[in-house]
Amino acid sequence: MTSSGPQIPKIAVRGLQKSFGTNLVLAGVDVSVATGESLVIIGGSGTGKSVLIKCILGLLVPDGGSIRIDGAETVGLAGRAREQLTHKFGMLFQGSALFDSLPVWENVAFGLIQGRGMPRRQARDIALQKLAAVGLGAEVAALRPAELSGGMQKRVALARAIAAEPEILFFDEPTTGLDPIMADVINRLIVQCVRGLGATAVSITHDMVSTRKIADRVAMLHRGRIVWHGPAADIDRSGNPFVDQFVNGREEGPIHMQVRAA
Repeated sequence: MTSSGPQIPKIAVRGLQKSFGTNLVLAGVDVSVATGESLVIIGGSGTGKSVLIKCILGLLVPDGGSIRIDGAETVGLAGRAREQLTHKFGMLFQGSALFDSLPVWENVAFGLIQGRGMPRRQARDIALQKLAAVGLGAEVAALRPAELSGGMQKRVALARAIAAEPEILFFDEPTTGLDPIMADVINRLIVQCVRGLGATAVSITHDMVSTRKIADRVAMLHRGRIVWHGPAADIDRSGNPFVDQFVNGREEGPIHMQVRAA
């Protein structure tokens, strides 16, 4: 009987480095995500979470290290190869990042029409399906983003992220600015959408309620390095002083916040 051997990670980041001038943001990040897994990266503001995501997406070019998707190196990809890779990705941005000038359905279908050349009628049908998947009816489709509440805008952004049924979904602070009830709705929808697609998910957040709801595994980023990673169920008994301080929101501990005196 032959063994299939270890599974290749969907995403494998090794030794990733990124600086802006003299500011070293990523100092050798190592993290991997299995196919179909939901990884949540936690950490305080300015620890490099967004920079890490942008490097994986190809929006930033790292200074060193490796980013492999399905076993293939992606650092340095350009042109058609980069475009093909981005078809695997869906992204929910922190501020939703909807286009004010477009109706809701065109926001959802934007990548299908502009990125893939899909006919508008077909793209609109898919947009309506994805809006329904996040609990929004067809009557919302013709509205402008400015006519929607913050929670509805976030659901539209989620519908856009899943419109092309990507293999990998990225969520940037998905519950920021939402009240606790709407945040819980968004967390539930994220879990449903990720599982429904069979997608791999990478989220960045400082919201521990959201982390516990959507994560299979958690990694903590501090000063440009992963200082702990493990199953979400272990986060309250990690034995790691950085994680313990962050999870419990304590001022005392190894994480020192810079507070400017008035």
